[in-house]
Amino acid sequence: MDVDAYLARIGAAKPVAPTAAALAELHERHVMTVPFENLSVQLREPIVLDEEALFDKIVLRRRGGFCYELNGAFAGLLRALGFRVSLLSARVFGGGRYGAPFDHLALRVELDEPWLADVGFGRFARRPLRLTACEVQADAEGEFLLLDAPHGDIEVRHNGEPAYKVEERPRDLADFVPTCWWQATSPDSHFTKNLVCTLPTPTGRVTLAGDQLIETTEGKRSERPLSADELVETYRSLFGIELAEAPSTFART
Repeated sequence: MDVDAYLARIGAAKPVAPTAAALAELHERHVMTVPFENLSVQLREPIVLDEEALFDKIVLRRRGGFCYELNGAFAGLLRALGFRVSLLSARVFGGGRYGAPFDHLALRVELDEPWLADVGFGRFARRPLRLTACEVQADAEGEFLLLDAPHGDIEVRHNGEPAYKVEERPRDLADFVPTCWWQATSPDSHFTKNLVCTLPTPTGRVTLAGDQLIETTEGKRSERPLSADELVETYRSLFGIELAEAPSTFART
């Protein structure tokens, strides 16, 4: 991996050692600069879960991705910097229940204590969370609480609501390929039904949901539809993504 290029992509300096402070800085820089987006699903681009392909997409082509891509790439960067990282399977909470295993990919980073790192869940903690802490952990995105769950799992709550349940068994990136394929192709998948691109900002968040631009600033939300030309410009100016045409042109029907 070209570590210097990846660090330049997220605007981070190379840490002198793999520490908790360095992890927090890298995590926040990644979250703030690499968008959570599912354009590849809507444009029917192949999603390849290997380090070289993820580096090419996120660093060289300056794109974003969803959990398997963002956390898969971030794990490669952390390992190249000397961190001990495990990939964890998680089940996302939605519709009153937890989804299937491998529904989400999160990271465990071993330092003086284990940390939960997750740069691929859309709106989530900007900094890593202490994996074994019992108390509420404050973050710019709200309050997070990690609780013991049956069978050795850990339940992650965001502002009091379940976000996902994570297993502690280490996994390989290849283990997530079947579910990634399902997420990208099934008509029942959230990602085939919806087009989203989102980033936090210093004062809130900016999101493209289909052709709607949603901006939240200091808790105040505004929303407006964009024309095709405005969409292309907004992807470029707000997310750094260069598109020849508006993605709605290609969206699944």
